[in-house]
Amino acid sequence: MASVRAVLKKKMNSRGLYPITIRITKNGQTSYVFTGQYIAPRFWDKDRGLVRSGHPNATRLNHFIVKKLAAVNDKLLEAEINGEHISAKGVRKRVKGEDRLDFFDMANIHLDNLKRAEKYRQYQTQKARVEKFRKFLGPGNIPFDEITVNVLKKFEGFILNQEKRKPRTAVNYLIMIRKIYNMAIAEGVASRAKYPFGRGKITIKIPESQKIGLSISEVVKLESAEDLTEAQLRALHVWLISFYFAGIRVSDVLELRWSDFNDGRLLYRMNKNQKLVSLKVPEKAEQILAIYRKDAILKNDLVFDYLKGTNFDDKLQVLTRIRTATRTINRRLQLIADKLGIDKKLSMHIARHTFGNISGDKISIQMLQKLYRHSSITTTITYQASFMQREADDALDKVVNF
Repeated sequence: MASVRAVLKKKMNSRGLYPITIRITKNGQTSYVFTGQYIAPRFWDKDRGLVRSGHPNATRLNHFIVKKLAAVNDKLLEAEINGEHISAKGVRKRVKGEDRLDFFDMANIHLDNLKRAEKYRQYQTQKARVEKFRKFLGPGNIPFDEITVNVLKKFEGFILNQEKRKPRTAVNYLIMIRKIYNMAIAEGVASRAKYPFGRGKITIKIPESQKIGLSISEVVKLESAEDLTEAQLRALHVWLISFYFAGIRVSDVLELRWSDFNDGRLLYRMNKNQKLVSLKVPEKAEQILAIYRKDAILKNDLVFDYLKGTNFDDKLQVLTRIRTATRTINRRLQLIADKLGIDKKLSMHIARHTFGNISGDKISIQMLQKLYRHSSITTTITYQASFMQREADDALDKVVNF
């Protein structure tokens, strides 16, 4: 006698979610078929073996579960009709043999997990990369054992040569593919024997990149810029505020509120990692803030109004509005750079590089770690390596200046 039932397996992932599996029990033996779907325990109806209606995707998930249950029962019935003695593990193998998830099935599960976790920035980035890999491979199912070293090398060449992207971008694609492959191995969907990454196969190395920041003289040009439009001046003020506060990210600048400033300090929580940051308000920053403070009505008003009218409870809307505002600001910054004769690409991201360039060898690496809000000093050393050049320059002079 065999029984088949959908259950929530007690194997919590890093986000506190549990996998929905199909449990097959026969002759005292039990085996599980992985569905690729995870939910919080509060959404699982143990008695019915289904997802509760309170889950946002309950209907879709329950339809998926019923389909999986039907597939398992079909294999059991088929074996019974043919007079076969098949174990629970044998049923699982037959189901997986016909219904094995391919790379893009697992990719969709990965994307769904990001979306449910409201990691919309990662979701959009990863979704675009998955679609690019699909474009390269073409339509149809792609089993994991068909993602070979040769395929990945050709894909890397496609990104570098046809797409004309930088080496770091190609590496990001490979990291995404490796992550999904590892996820498949962990869930028993792919075999480690065919794993295309590692020594002698595809090795992922982060390429060194030269970070370009403005010089002191170029920042002075920005600080003293004249004859700018109102829109250009506001974009410049956003950039300068970012620079004055050690290169805080554009998303954090755009979400700054007057309530974040108290007793001459800026106190805010970073969007990227939720770290709490406390920084003195430099005099130059205060001069800019004073311009906008006079128009503030409520303590909780935004300092800059690019995100005015945004529903901040809707993380996807916030992300979309920030990206739109950033593109607008960057366009205006480049117009300012062209006008002032600054031949570097001026964008919000370069504000952080500019702080690193000017700080150079002036500030201890430990203090820079604190200012950058890095979790590891290794990250700070790696980031700052492009800007700490004095010792190398002095060594060069000692050799050639004779």
